[in-house]
Amino acid sequence: MENASYRPRIIDPVIEKYLNAFCGVWIRGPKWTGKTWTSAHHANSAIYLDDSRNNFQARMLAEISPDIAIQGDTPRLIDEWQDVPKIRDAVRHEIDKRGKKGQFILTGSATLLRNDEERPKHSGAGRIARIRMRPMSLFESGDSSGEVSLKELMEGKVKASMTGDVGIERLAGFIVNGGWPEGGSRLVADEYIKALLESDMFKVDKVHRDSHRMSLLLRSLARNESTTCTTRKIWQDISENDHQSMSLDTVVDYLSVLDHLYVTENIPPFSDKIRSPIRVKQAGKRHFPDPSLPASLLRVTEKKLIDDLKTFGFLFESLCLRDLLTYASAFGGEVYHYQDYRNNEIDAVVEMEDGSWGAFEIKLGANQIDKAAENLLKIKSMFEREEGFTPPKVLCVICGLSIAAYQREDGVFVIPLTALKD
Repeated sequence: MENASYRPRIIDPVIEKYLNAFCGVWIRGPKWTGKTWTSAHHANSAIYLDDSRNNFQARMLAEISPDIAIQGDTPRLIDEWQDVPKIRDAVRHEIDKRGKKGQFILTGSATLLRNDEERPKHSGAGRIARIRMRPMSLFESGDSSGEVSLKELMEGKVKASMTGDVGIERLAGFIVNGGWPEGGSRLVADEYIKALLESDMFKVDKVHRDSHRMSLLLRSLARNESTTCTTRKIWQDISENDHQSMSLDTVVDYLSVLDHLYVTENIPPFSDKIRSPIRVKQAGKRHFPDPSLPASLLRVTEKKLIDDLKTFGFLFESLCLRDLLTYASAFGGEVYHYQDYRNNEIDAVVEMEDGSWGAFEIKLGANQIDKAAENLLKIKSMFEREEGFTPPKVLCVICGLSIAAYQREDGVFVIPLTALKD
């Protein structure tokens, strides 16, 4: 369905690829990321189950007769399909009957944890591909020049260039305002949190949870953004900082709700999957899908970030991880983090489909580049010495305040975040 004002997204060619390979695609992710607009761009007809106009008549029609709701020109968009779980089974049945690719596009900003009667009877495995969509990267919002391709960087192909001075105030603005397509101010993140606490967390399984406790949990996650923070540590953090009686089981339950609402996206640990004497920590790195969310929860402004460079550093890492996840997904790459019991850490690992990988350190200031490069070289040397590990193909420092993209004499690349694209 044509829309002259549609802003192209990095995920667009991925959706086309999957529509040509599968009968349906399910585009998942946080709300307000543009899933509906992007899906409509690839669809030829649509039904919007979350549309409040006409008193949710589309949803009522789908509940009465799912078969009618799935009829229309293909690809057929079914927006927020989880509001009527029976549609999943109707889609699966129709897919089997037609036997054609590219029939349906489903979108969802929640995964349901409802009772057996309400759950879809079939998973759709092999028929419906799942694609994760995130808020806009800096390249998608027009705030990155895109002079350096992550894919080409992973092949060691970077042309040295002056990329210009960004300014610390502008970087702080990227964090506080976020990558919301309809945004441009921190009010979007504030409203996101408000909606989550007032209504969204009820959607997952129709269980009423304590919004105050959820708020405490969210603030703890914000304080520990982009860290390998265990569930027990979060529980202790809540108890120490807020003096709230909250059981560990409750923390686990609330974290599960956030996962199913795509409010959190944990980055898994990297392992070469080959036997090695190096003991790799298996904790995931907890991460919000957009840095504006922890910024909102911590009540920080651009000025407060500049006055607190430690917090700025953590949230800048969150910004970089958001963009790396988006760029890597465009060419089948995966993003991990690395931490072992020898106190060696890598902020981000990008692994290609052929198994080659790159090690990335994320630093806010240019004065931190030398130390970051030294750490990357040390870790590469460790991997080269240890039997069973494949050393990284690429070493790179992603910097906030660097004015150029280049390769150092020691082989380490330095790339400003505002010059990066997929």
